[in-house]
Amino acid sequence: MPTPKPNLWIEGTFLALLALLWGSSYLFIKIAVAEIPPITLIAMRVSIACAFLLAVVYLRGDALPRDPRTWKMLLIQAMFNSIVAWTILAWGQQYVDSGLASVLNSTAPIFVFFITLLITRHEHVSPLKLGGAMLGLIGVVLIVGTEALGGIANQLAGALAALAGALLYACAAIYGKNLAHLTPAVSSAGTMIWATLCLVPLALVIDRPWTLAPSPSALAAALILAIFCTGSALLIYFRLLKTLGSLGVTSQAYLRAGVGVALGVIFLGEQISLLVGVGLLAAILGVVAINLPARGK
Repeated sequence: MPTPKPNLWIEGTFLALLALLWGSSYLFIKIAVAEIPPITLIAMRVSIACAFLLAVVYLRGDALPRDPRTWKMLLIQAMFNSIVAWTILAWGQQYVDSGLASVLNSTAPIFVFFITLLITRHEHVSPLKLGGAMLGLIGVVLIVGTEALGGIANQLAGALAALAGALLYACAAIYGKNLAHLTPAVSSAGTMIWATLCLVPLALVIDRPWTLAPSPSALAAALILAIFCTGSALLIYFRLLKTLGSLGVTSQAYLRAGVGVALGVIFLGEQISLLVGVGLLAAILGVVAINLPARGK
């Protein structure tokens, strides 16, 4: 039977929610990392998310895979989407300004476009989608500020790490199509199982977390980061891989920059400048262009 067309309003809502969850994660990381070392924080993030997702799998009546081939695929997906990507980005942000990191990290849709066009050809690409990817990136630059690009030469190592993280996210979105035979809950839980097995022992050896005494606010931030910004976000992510494809799901990277602006307006009473407003519009139009169905499909 032919695959039914996704409802773009519904999928667009999920895409915006994913951008909100991943965009707000930076806020909770900032609160938690002030008292919890980065590796321990990431280990907490993935292990709590793992427990949450295993509960979702149980309540849905799903079953975890039993064949080694699928578990190998889940390990590769976890490496791309969390274990290596999060580690290299955390390292890079020690040497690069946050504005520049935001711009470079939002290039994942462009990587997806050219990998798809030149190598995998696993889904339809068009000049409209390329235009949307470029327009979205321009929007992010306008939101963050063009001055963020000024220090790229002086922060080369961090900039390359941020780009490498974006490339890994692109690879995750493309490789994740191989997990289409699994439900989003099983795919999410499987990747977090691997992330937990890799990162928790590392945190125990490096940080000795039993010696830490984080405050309730730091622990609450870590819990929100794990359950909402990781566990719930991964459920949406793997759903959108099935409905919007790899380029569509990575297009939320452009909306994440707008999340920070929106949070500032709502909670801090900040004002949106004309340039930022134009950037937000460009980012939204870029996401729309990427996710418009091809003519005749």
